[in-house]
Amino acid sequence: MTTARDQDDPAASSGLDRGVLVAFSGLMAGMFLASVDSTIVATALPSIVGDLGNVDQLSWVVLAYLLATTVGTTLYGRISDHLGRRRTFQAAIVLFLIGSVLSGLSQSMLQLIIFRGVQGLGGGGLMSMPFVIIGDLVSPRERGRYMGYFTAVLAVAGVMGPLLGGFFVDNASWRWIFYINVPIGAAALVLTDKVLRYEVEKHAGRLDFLGAGLLSASVSMLVLVSAWGGDRYAWTSPVVVALTVGGLVLGILFTMRCRRVESPLLPLRLLGESPVAVSAGVALLVGAVMYGGLVFLPLFLQGVTGVSATNSGLLLAPLMGGVTAASIGAGRAMARTGLYKRYLLAGVAAVLVVVVALSRLDVNTPGWWVGALMALLGAGIGSALPVTSMASQNAVDFRDLGVTTSLVSFARSFGASIGVALYGAVLAARLGPRLDAVAQTAALPTGLTPRRLANSPEQIEALPPALRDQVRSALADTIGDVFLAATPIAVLALLVALLLEERPLRTAAFVTPTKSMTTTVPENANPEVT
Repeated sequence: MTTARDQDDPAASSGLDRGVLVAFSGLMAGMFLASVDSTIVATALPSIVGDLGNVDQLSWVVLAYLLATTVGTTLYGRISDHLGRRRTFQAAIVLFLIGSVLSGLSQSMLQLIIFRGVQGLGGGGLMSMPFVIIGDLVSPRERGRYMGYFTAVLAVAGVMGPLLGGFFVDNASWRWIFYINVPIGAAALVLTDKVLRYEVEKHAGRLDFLGAGLLSASVSMLVLVSAWGGDRYAWTSPVVVALTVGGLVLGILFTMRCRRVESPLLPLRLLGESPVAVSAGVALLVGAVMYGGLVFLPLFLQGVTGVSATNSGLLLAPLMGGVTAASIGAGRAMARTGLYKRYLLAGVAAVLVVVVALSRLDVNTPGWWVGALMALLGAGIGSALPVTSMASQNAVDFRDLGVTTSLVSFARSFGASIGVALYGAVLAARLGPRLDAVAQTAALPTGLTPRRLANSPEQIEALPPALRDQVRSALADTIGDVFLAATPIAVLALLVALLLEERPLRTAAFVTPTKSMTTTVPENANPEVT
């Protein structure tokens, strides 16, 4: 049995480098798969609506994926404690591919939303399990050295996603944004089967399926409140009130369940660890702001500035470049100094500055300014989010590593789900009246509603110049309102980040990686803190 070892040993460090890099190759392939799919849809949304209709359900194409990912991330860490890391990760890949194929075959918006949910259940594992496995293999102090590999994959996928989405929209069909996942997923399955050859000792308790059901139902209801409140239903309507009460009651029941069962889905004692609680809170709030930028900035670029779907994807490159540069720089600095709170604060502060600036978007905002803000937003995200994973994992023993990592991933995904739902509700509530006012002063083409025009850049471009300018102005002002709604969230994220307790980063890993990765990890491993 292999025990933890000190990463300051030069010989050990050399072996660690080789073993970790071999393992990372499989993790990168799976993470690339899920990351591409989280962004590839953004530039294709207008074309999907044009083909399948039901523009009022537009946000659900993204929301279904994020919601299912949120639910999935609550389970994968604990499941991997019972079934092993490799099998859990591979099961997530298979589930993701099934959802991809079915999404590409969808014949209605309802079918697409459902199958995107299937994708999301797999995507939850693809995005959360790599961080669990990193926690096994790399000490918190040294993790910054390797974070660049992951952020590089995320950045490349973030740029390629919109580009591929735009390319397929302009040259083929939006359905190929889902079919392209199949060969990548097949390669990821083969690769992970070869390189992820270590296992952890199995957890003695049973999986809490009832707790998982309670949490999933609670989260789903609360996200529906954000999506429907003030849009489809009034905030005081029986539907919204019932969903709110139901979500809160089920959340309380889930908390009670966690106190009673032997192996809870979320051990509540972890929330007593300040770094875990603060990291989860920051991840939730920054996640909400981040996905607002990913979803609504392409809409601004296409609908207001009139660029093509392909070019709007290319214009997201500054955001991903900022993520890459900041995460690599901050990761190396954390490995060198052992300090991390300063990078969290700087990142969240940058996010707040960008959100305030984006709230002032209008039809005259130049493209170069939007690009500069996207670069700064990426830098803030790249500096802040890695700290949430590192600080929380550094605060717990190995037996809690999987569930702690899932908790932070869940918080980030839940924040994204709530954020997209909230911003979609703001968009629908503010854009409709503005476009209705435009329709009263100018004749719209037969059969086209103001909302349909707002989500179809091609149709906006075909309007008479005077009418086109009015529609673009209404859309630009509304997207500014979306980021105005995100401003209090960013302020709260900064206040929560100030509460982070900075603890010395451990310099020992839980697993000694080798090229074959056949090692076993004791469940109660607890490397010393130096």
